[in-house]
Amino acid sequence: MSEKQEDQLYAMRHSLAHIMASATQHLWPNVKLGVGPVVESGFYYDIDLGDEQLSVDDFERIEAEMRKIIKAAEPFERFEMPILEAIEWARQNEQPYKEELLNDLQRAGTTVAKDLDATELGLPAEGKGKVDQVSFYRNGDFTDLCRGPHVESTDKVGAFKLMRLSGAYWRGKEGNPQMQRVYGVAFATAKELRHYLDMLKEAKRRDHRKLGQELDLFVFSDLVGQGLPLWTPRGTVLKNELDCFVQELRDNAGFEQVSIPHITRKDLYEASGHWAKFKDELFRITTREGHEFAMKPMNCPHHTQIYASRPRSYRDLPIRYRDTTMVYRDEQSGELGGLSRVRGITQDDAHIFCRTSQIEEEAFKLWDVIETFYTGTGFSELKYRLSAHDPENMADYAGSAEKWKSSVEQLENILKAKVGSDYFVGVGEAAFYGPKIDFMAKDALGREHQVATIQLDFNQPEGFNLTCTNEDGEAERIVMLHCAVMGSHERFLSVYIEHTGGKFPVWNAPEQVRLITVNQEKATVELADDVVRRAKELGLRVKVDNDSESVGKKIRSAEIWKVPYTVVIGEKEIAGGELVPRIRSDLVVNETTNSYTMDEFLKTVAHEAKSRVAKSSL
Repeated sequence: MSEKQEDQLYAMRHSLAHIMASATQHLWPNVKLGVGPVVESGFYYDIDLGDEQLSVDDFERIEAEMRKIIKAAEPFERFEMPILEAIEWARQNEQPYKEELLNDLQRAGTTVAKDLDATELGLPAEGKGKVDQVSFYRNGDFTDLCRGPHVESTDKVGAFKLMRLSGAYWRGKEGNPQMQRVYGVAFATAKELRHYLDMLKEAKRRDHRKLGQELDLFVFSDLVGQGLPLWTPRGTVLKNELDCFVQELRDNAGFEQVSIPHITRKDLYEASGHWAKFKDELFRITTREGHEFAMKPMNCPHHTQIYASRPRSYRDLPIRYRDTTMVYRDEQSGELGGLSRVRGITQDDAHIFCRTSQIEEEAFKLWDVIETFYTGTGFSELKYRLSAHDPENMADYAGSAEKWKSSVEQLENILKAKVGSDYFVGVGEAAFYGPKIDFMAKDALGREHQVATIQLDFNQPEGFNLTCTNEDGEAERIVMLHCAVMGSHERFLSVYIEHTGGKFPVWNAPEQVRLITVNQEKATVELADDVVRRAKELGLRVKVDNDSESVGKKIRSAEIWKVPYTVVIGEKEIAGGELVPRIRSDLVVNETTNSYTMDEFLKTVAHEAKSRVAKSSL
């Protein structure tokens, strides 16, 4: 989509927010209106109906009224009004939320919360001045305080659909009145809207929470607590296979495994800067002797202490540590959701301690690990973001502006060397102690997710005084590279389960082969048991379905569980005849399936698993 098309779509969505507010005011004349911005794929408007509550059943009425307004082709007219007249307009029209916004504009020149906080402390709002005039837009009998932009008239807004309701505190502040937020989606054409709605249906079918239950991968327990998933045997196989892939790649790149405790004294995080930044998000523990500890929310400070435990020479560098371990963060209940956001997080964390001259070579090695892993898990299309600091808000970051500028430039040089100009910059997306290269993966539904990260860190080596002895026998400050391939295993698995739809490739499928017996006679059961033994010797995961159900129902059960290979064991197999395996449809390469001896079949599947192939070679 061109920049011009993006701007036009933005104007359409913004105009639809006004049209929805206008329709709502027609149906509920006493409605109090908040704000109605454009969001990803659509728009929303915050409304207050007092004691009355909307439901999704009201959407049909609102949409019908919106279509009347659209059909009328009402022009969007912009006009300005002096701020005092605008405040009086809001008061006369009984719109208290608009009046509050206008009062803030008059007082502070802004409606942005962080700038308002500054003025409340007697400080000037950043870059703001006195506001004398404000702009409005009018369509038909509806007028709204707004900066724009909008389309020319209401009949030029494309296709839309109202989708859902949620509660929202006015201006996002707990303690303020709670409003109802009405969300809609909008696209330039009806075809694009239909495609998006179809994608939502498929996303619902692939929802990792739904598949996690159906495929018996993980559970949550109220007794254990929100955000603390429990992995079943099947889910643990999937999780471990993915982690083994990461570890194999990192070991080949020269990493050494370390192990660290799950709690630490607060002193460690005070030295690293994490305590001042994240102390309210930590699970904190006070010992019987009054010492304060915390459940670790990250691993890098611990790894620095392993490095710092003995003198290091430049000849020892780079030193590469890896660890797959848990970290813990006291997320609020309303922020938790399935595996996407949890309180107990498994991380495949790695840290490289190196000299400045070694940064580029080490980053290239990490890049190769990341690309190999994501290609192997079926994410062939990666995008790259340079996550930089916000120079206007240096108080949010550790270290000097000069250090940050040089750090960002170094990562930018790495990106240019690898992908030329094929990356984008995310200002303000950096961690508080260093800029990052973030890898963005697109899933099977076209959704983008931030996955792996390479982060450059000059600040912790300074905070912990990490050095090596250089060629001249002097202490030289080192640097750190942080890298997580999957990052949070839980979050990655939420993406991966939905990307695959639960149809995992042979190498990490919890159950790789299912044997179905045609009867429960001794000879049939004994052959099935013998096949299981031979399969396990080859490292395969096999289950026998010896229930008394019909073969057809057993085959259907294997399909529901999304098992890659299903083999029926009957008289022919008992007699030593060849078998024709049933192959899950997404793994099939050829239309016809050949017959194999049992040993040929098992050895082929074992080779596929070991090689981590995506398709069947049978």
